[in-house]
Amino acid sequence: MPDVNMFIVWAALIIAFGVLEAITVQLVSIWFVIGSVAGLIAKFCGASVTVQVIVFIAVSALALVITRPLVKKKLETKVEKTNADRCIGMQGVVTEDIDNLAPSGQVKADGKIWTARSLTGECIPKDSVVTIEKIDGVKLIVK
Repeated sequence: MPDVNMFIVWAALIIAFGVLEAITVQLVSIWFVIGSVAGLIAKFCGASVTVQVIVFIAVSALALVITRPLVKKKLETKVEKTNADRCIGMQGVVTEDIDNLAPSGQVKADGKIWTARSLTGECIPKDSVVTIEKIDGVKLIVK
């Protein structure tokens, strides 16, 4: 009777860890799925419950150690700056009064005319020199 119970235990663990992996999509339990499959295989080979558990732990740990660095490297998101990001920190000249309430305003920076808004909400008159603080969509946020 313990053999049937261990089959159910390993099958339940495979399903539970698989569902957890599917829900999280963060590769947090895939190693335990592999370990559970190894435990089930050990059960079918006639290993005792103690050996099955040891196989589960060893295979899970080994799978984690071997694959985690590769998986972590693949999951890292790299932030790549766009060409527009190079404008941040630059100075520009206001070509149309900036009024966030109107909403109106343009700045010439990097040889291009951009829609602009004031960072602080203050009105900035034409021909003022401003510093580009950030980019929000296609608008420069300046002060």
